[in-house]
Amino acid sequence: MPKEDQTIGILLHDVARLMRKRFEQRARPVGLTRSQWQTLLLLSKNEGLHQKALAEMQEVEPITLMRLIDKLSERGLVERRKHETDRRIWLLYMTDRGRELLSGMRELGEETRNESLEGIPDEERVRLFQMLETMKTNLVEGCRQAAEVEKRHV
Repeated sequence: MPKEDQTIGILLHDVARLMRKRFEQRARPVGLTRSQWQTLLLLSKNEGLHQKALAEMQEVEPITLMRLIDKLSERGLVERRKHETDRRIWLLYMTDRGRELLSGMRELGEETRNESLEGIPDEERVRLFQMLETMKTNLVEGCRQAAEVEKRHV
């Protein structure tokens, strides 16, 4: 039974915060921030995307993403390529060095996930993921509906 002052929102927030903290502790020797790691991960799944679209995916301002990309580019992890038909647009791609670093990042992530799930049997892990996916689906739908209502009232 949950503690009297504990809510699921607070617990989920604390678990997510602590997982990020443990990951950052493991990743510190590499010298990248969590935002830089997140940018690399999203870019690896969406190569050839333009900066504005990647900023929207990360829910950050384009200028914020531009600074992240500048730093990643300086380290040789990401490269910008001009768009074929629109010279104002830069497309983003991982470099081989960025892919290698990302592979190591995935190993650190796996270590962190394993640590966080230690002592939880496999069948309970599966059920936990199912419940969290259901919660996420419910909240995404709620946000979508709220956005539709807001559009009608504007």
